[in-house]
Amino acid sequence: MCLAIPGRITSLEDGEGLARRGQVDFGGVGKEVNLAFVPEAKVGDYVLVHVGFALSRVEESEAQTVFAYLRQMDELLELREGSP
Repeated sequence: MCLAIPGRITSLEDGEGLARRGQVDFGGVGKEVNLAFVPEAKVGDYVLVHVGFALSRVEESEAQTVFAYLRQMDELLELREGSP
C-alpha cells in the first residue's frame, strides 16, 4: 500500500518545470520535495506528497484530518505493543 502524506510548504527554491522544489514541513520534520506537479503551490499551502513529489494541493482542514488519523494510528500501535 502506498501513502501520500500532507505537508505545509515552508520555502520555495527558484526553478521551472521539473526543477521546481521546496521545503515541506511534516509535523516538525522538514524535507525537500519536488513541486513540479503543483506549479500553483506557494509558501503556506498544504500539498499531498508521495515519494518526494507533491501530487496536489489540499485544504488545511483535510491535512489536519489526515494528521489526526495518523496520530490515532500511532496510539493504536502503542496499545498493541503494550498488550500481551
